[in-house]
Amino acid sequence: MVSIWVIYFIEIQFNFNFNKYGVYPRTFEGFRGVFLTHFIHSNTGHLFNNSIPLFVLLSSLFYFYKEVAYKVLVFGGFFTGFITWIIARDSFHIGASGIVYLLFSFVFFSGMIRKHYRLVALSLIIIFLYGSMIWYILPIKEGMSWEGHLSGFLTGFLFAIIHRKRGIVREEYQFKETDFDLLFDEQGNFAPPKIEEVEETPVNSEAHSGEKIVE
Repeated sequence: MVSIWVIYFIEIQFNFNFNKYGVYPRTFEGFRGVFLTHFIHSNTGHLFNNSIPLFVLLSSLFYFYKEVAYKVLVFGGFFTGFITWIIARDSFHIGASGIVYLLFSFVFFSGMIRKHYRLVALSLIIIFLYGSMIWYILPIKEGMSWEGHLSGFLTGFLFAIIHRKRGIVREEYQFKETDFDLLFDEQGNFAPPKIEEVEETPVNSEAHSGEKIVE
């Protein structure tokens, strides 16, 4: 995440304009943006708005899904940019918001799919904090790359399905037979085991009359 701030600092410090390195759909030159778009931001507000959710979601990803975190981030970032390159309008698409939607979607759907109580709780927290983001996968705001948001959202959902068995998963309950279960037969009827009585052998009092007993 630090890299996006460093790149923005270089851009304003040396008066560069990296917008042309964003995704420009369906052109060979614009394809480089698939790899670069996530590091480029138009202004400080754009950068700041992406940084906070990016920090929260990256922390969630690497803490709860560390086994697949790098795969989701690297390959998910590529497919987010690639889908944007295919479906987007003819314009330069920049910003880490595609990654934000990728992580939002992955973390949310992973918790729901795995049905692990900790991950479901995390999913509910994420939807509480950033649930309003869902509207921006639709073309409701001028000048916003809803195509990048939609691409990240779909990619995150797909990765949640692909990696659903990696990392923390809910364990299937294993039934163990207890002593209480032995009191019932196969049909569920109460049938405690029978206790056989053992006859005591009578003691010959005469044979032991001379023995001393010490208490």
